[in-house]
Amino acid sequence: MSMLLEVTGLHASYGDFRVLHGLDFSVEKGGISTLLGANGAGKTTTLRALCGMIKRSGSIRFDGKDIGGKATEDIVRLGVAHVPEGRGTFTGLTTEENLQCGAMTRSSSAEIARDLEQAYHWFPRLRERRNQQAGTLSGGEQQMLAIARALMLRPRLMLLDEPSFGLAPLIVQEMFSILRKVNQEQDVAMLIVEQNAGVVLELADNAFVLETGDIVMSGTAAEIRDNETIRAAYLGY
Repeated sequence: MSMLLEVTGLHASYGDFRVLHGLDFSVEKGGISTLLGANGAGKTTTLRALCGMIKRSGSIRFDGKDIGGKATEDIVRLGVAHVPEGRGTFTGLTTEENLQCGAMTRSSSAEIARDLEQAYHWFPRLRERRNQQAGTLSGGEQQMLAIARALMLRPRLMLLDEPSFGLAPLIVQEMFSILRKVNQEQDVAMLIVEQNAGVVLELADNAFVLETGDIVMSGTAAEIRDNETIRAAYLGY
């Protein structure tokens, strides 16, 4: 399978403090990959670097094009959607207004309306809350809204940062089931940063393990899941 995202020698820093030390990884077209690692390993920084949100160097190619020097808004227009940790919803806007914000870079009102209905199909609870202020939604509903809003971009690649954080297990299972449907039905590739290794390794095709800014292990999700070190560190057995 051909690669949608190819990263070579990725370095990133905050001021003079370097966080990433030359990462090499890729995401297949229509594939799902996950970044695993302890807090402070550099997972969130990796996603921010890919989006052009922080100082970075190295090669970042999206669908064969170099995006390493592009601004964040230009990367978004190419079809890269970022769902940050903490959801990032506009709390003073309604659910539907938040979803419409996700389509701001698009011009066809008919296509936007169709995609809005598709979002409500994937996330029926959001239809029930369409006129409700986003700040009054539950944590799970806000996370679903953040994902649905990103999908309104019609992305080819979604970068998801800790989508299960703070959510009840049943909500996590529901949300990851929806992500699988989105991937299969829309052929949307995903790069997921996630602490819940057990759940995300069931969803992903490939996995990369970060430690202090370096990838120390990579392979298929099954290979990583069956590794004794990973089981002890992240799966608890």
